Amino acid sequence: MKIDLKSKLEKSLVKDEEGLSTVEYIIILILIAVIAIVAWQAFGSAVKSKVEGSTDNITNLGS
Repeated sequence: MKIDLKSKLEKSLVKDEEGLSTVEYIIILILIAVIAIVAWQAFGSAVKSKVEGSTDNITNLGS
């Protein structure tokens, strides 16, 4: 009675879906991080331009 461990291992790995769902969660987290970084940069640029515009307006009040 010989047990083929390699065949058993391959069958169990093919049926194992835990690793697949972990990879999917990692991909989703990476996409969320990229979107957050892009949004943060856009928000920072908008704030910077508003502050610069306000600074120019304040500077030109005395002229």
